[in-house]
Amino acid sequence: MMKRSVKLAFLAGTLMLAGCQSTGWSGGFGVVAATEEQYVSTDQPQRLGREHFARGNYALAERYFLSAVEQAPADGVSWIGLAASYDQLGRFDLADRAYDQAAKINGKTPQLLNNHGYSYLLRGDANRANALFRQALAASPEDAIINNNIAILTRAQTIP
Repeated sequence: MMKRSVKLAFLAGTLMLAGCQSTGWSGGFGVVAATEEQYVSTDQPQRLGREHFARGNYALAERYFLSAVEQAPADGVSWIGLAASYDQLGRFDLADRAYDQAAKINGKTPQLLNNHGYSYLLRGDANRANALFRQALAASPEDAIINNNIAILTRAQTIP
């Protein structure tokens, strides 16, 4: 039991340094200048979703990404943002649905496979995470984020 606790503590710490990625943004949902919003225009939900995700306001990010996909159901980037927000909120059932929708729109891109693998890493399902990371790596062997996530998973599995 103690070994498992140490593994989980290590994994939790390294996950904070790792991350998912998204199409068009580096290292997740990219940093957007932090500004106080006074009103929300109907054409801004994806931008606000990214902004709140970068700030760690995952519930607000989820709200804006949900608004974005309601307004533009074929927006695969917003579906990935929604899935990543759900992951951070621990709503993995909803994250899986959003990843599936993004895959229908954009296909199983390396970024989507990596993000979905990261989702399984957060859940503690190393086998599924590894399978998705390996698929992502096969399609994009030089991707630093994918390679980093595989290294984190490998280290977490080798801790005694």
